[in-house]
Amino acid sequence: MVTRLLLFLLLSLLLSRAFWRIVGAFMEGLKGRDASTPMAPPQGVQMVRDPVCGTFVLPARAVSIADGRTRLYFCSEACRDKYRARTA
Repeated sequence: MVTRLLLFLLLSLLLSRAFWRIVGAFMEGLKGRDASTPMAPPQGVQMVRDPVCGTFVLPARAVSIADGRTRLYFCSEACRDKYRARTA
């Protein structure tokens, strides 16, 4: 009898926790995206390749420098600094 009661309490606890996680995720979805989470780029946006590591980045979010008449885009400041050190 006690074992059944303990199992019932454990099952109730697990089900209530799962229910509130689902409700919390649903409410988070209704709030909209957080600014810190990256969004997928809109369709049709041309991405550019980082000349150091080869990563494709969006020009609007990339770190860029002007090299003569061309503009180079980098995924991070570290890649930009590596490029500058290599070409200096």
